[in-house]
Amino acid sequence: MKIIKGFVIAFSIYSKIPVPQFDWKEEDMQYHLCFFPLIGLIIGALEAGWFFLGNAVEISHLCKTLIAVAIPLLVTGGFHMDGFMDTMDAFHSYQDKEKKLEILKDPHIGAFSVLMLVLYYLIYGAAYAELTELSAILVVGIGFALSRSLSGIGVVSLKAAKKDGMLAYFADSAQKKRVLAVLIIEAVVYSGCMIYVNLWAGLAAVVVALLCYGYYSWKSRKEFGGINGDTAGYFVSLCENAMAVAVVVVFHFIGNCFPVK
Repeated sequence: MKIIKGFVIAFSIYSKIPVPQFDWKEEDMQYHLCFFPLIGLIIGALEAGWFFLGNAVEISHLCKTLIAVAIPLLVTGGFHMDGFMDTMDAFHSYQDKEKKLEILKDPHIGAFSVLMLVLYYLIYGAAYAELTELSAILVVGIGFALSRSLSGIGVVSLKAAKKDGMLAYFADSAQKKRVLAVLIIEAVVYSGCMIYVNLWAGLAAVVVALLCYGYYSWKSRKEFGGINGDTAGYFVSLCENAMAVAVVVVFHFIGNCFPVK
């Protein structure tokens, strides 16, 4: 029963996908992070389905690109992008750690969060406009699950910026060793699938995802003394954008030089 409740809780927190509702107890949260990457798989499946539909009915390239970029927002309700924007405001405040943590909790948005949001989607949209090969779409699609696996690994293994807050509560509620083991296995499986679909693009996306995780860990410690819910959302957003760009770069500059599956 805890496993089923964990599944429902994960989809309730991290997505807008309708699931049964019930009153949560702390013990029900123990394994919910194990199911976090499944939301990424659903996003990836929707992206691939939209790719097929767009080609089948000859939807314009601009329309295909804009809807593809919107799909993650529609599924998650902007949950991770909210963290990205808050983190951008804090990063660009150039204040001390305590002030930056206060900025993360501030419900208002600042100029830098808006500017970075525009920049983010300009880059993301440009990358998606170049994703025309099926294997590229599949690599990026599986990447939504990889980014969430790595984010979950961070929640249960990296130092929290504060002992209170949503992320600290999730981490404390989890069966850390078991959840960490499951998330590592998931990350390895998703990485292997991405590389199998397309050797060079998959390998590039996995390497970039790991680099983003290392940067996220270092930057969070440096700026805030650890991670929190907002920085976790920042990582998921950053990682997915970076993987899409990496896949595009491979197809443009390496795909013509090396055989790809």
